[in-house]
Amino acid sequence: MSPNPVAETVASLMPRAKEELAELVAFRSVADFDQFPRRESEGAARWVADALTAEGFQDVALLDTPDGTQSVYGYLPGPEGARTVLLYAHYDVQPPLDEAAWTTPPFELTERDGRWYGRGAADCKGGVIMHLLALRALKADGGIPVHVKVIAEGSEEMGTGGLERYAEQHPELLEADSVVIGDAGNFRVGLPTVTATLRGMTMVRVQIDTLAGNLHSGQFGGAAPDALAALIRVLDSLRAEDGSTAVEGLAPGAAWEGLEYAEEQFRQDAKVLDGVELIGSGTVADRIWARPAVTVIGIDCPPVVGATPSVQASARALISLRVPPGTDAGEATKLLQAHLEAHTPWGARVSVEQVGEGQPFRADTASPAYQAMAAAMAVAYPGQEMQYAGQGGSIPLCNTLAGLYPRAEILLIGLSEPEAQIHAVDESVSPDELERLSVAEALFLRNYAAS
Repeated sequence: MSPNPVAETVASLMPRAKEELAELVAFRSVADFDQFPRRESEGAARWVADALTAEGFQDVALLDTPDGTQSVYGYLPGPEGARTVLLYAHYDVQPPLDEAAWTTPPFELTERDGRWYGRGAADCKGGVIMHLLALRALKADGGIPVHVKVIAEGSEEMGTGGLERYAEQHPELLEADSVVIGDAGNFRVGLPTVTATLRGMTMVRVQIDTLAGNLHSGQFGGAAPDALAALIRVLDSLRAEDGSTAVEGLAPGAAWEGLEYAEEQFRQDAKVLDGVELIGSGTVADRIWARPAVTVIGIDCPPVVGATPSVQASARALISLRVPPGTDAGEATKLLQAHLEAHTPWGARVSVEQVGEGQPFRADTASPAYQAMAAAMAVAYPGQEMQYAGQGGSIPLCNTLAGLYPRAEILLIGLSEPEAQIHAVDESVSPDELERLSVAEALFLRNYAAS
């Protein structure tokens, strides 16, 4: 990194950043209170609020959002007449999955092979630390030249929409000239990237019932309709022979124009086993950024261990459907529900319940904010030009903010590059990326103020 006062300050702050990230990662802040104690999320929220207060933020508040979680808000005034920038991250995390499969404990930040491991280290507690580092560096080098609002969400991973609804009810709260969403990531380590598009998402729970209760498979099997078998047929209907999404009536999507994703690199990033084919058609970028993708993310059925020889009376699954920009998530939900109902065999009873939704997003990459970020990235990543990529994931708040503040410029950066393995076992963050992106964000704030 080329020497400059901001970069030098950020580098000096990295040991403190590691300690703070360790403290934040230690909270088991999964916003599913059937599985994880509410006090863990509340503790993480208080940690963020205390950190903002220590940095001189005003109006720091724990916002009780309609989904029963808390988001953290703070405001730091800048010079009179300055622009306002909203910095976003979320402190809630995905469940750790099988904790025994982690090389080191998921809620204990551990350094290994030049990376820091822990649930939320990249997605997105590292984003909270990135914002703090950028602001501290500017304060040490002449001050922060813009008004700053920070919002740290408490249920982004659950997709329950608490912060979106709160923002709609309090439209003045998050109003800003520019928004930096710290929940995306570089295309690869060392390649500065802004995310130009996000796929939207709908999540539904489907249940199939065929019998009043389970039956002995020897006595009744062969004639009694098996709910699990019916569910398997329904789920299989969601994909074409090549594995591409085949929800009836849903547009197949478009071709991605921009940064390409080499198939071999994708296989390596996704850790696809030797001999296993990729699914879908078109380029990898088409498939993950510009086309719909359905995923069965959970099934309720008897586990193999302890199973009895029974015909199943009921079975259910949780289905996620990602949709690209240009497709309305609400319409996609209706199509998915109709498809599931139409493909349920044997007259079985089927019910479909929506449990989450977020609209897709497309940024205006020609705006002044993107020019300011490109210049900042060029300093933070010497010799590298800022790239534009898509992201297959969803950040529902983006569209809410775009709707509330149509003049605001929204940028997406972050620490979730492929090696981070977000949502998976052994999630990690590159401290080099944390350092460089903190420098980039600080320089962006300065560039944007002067533009």
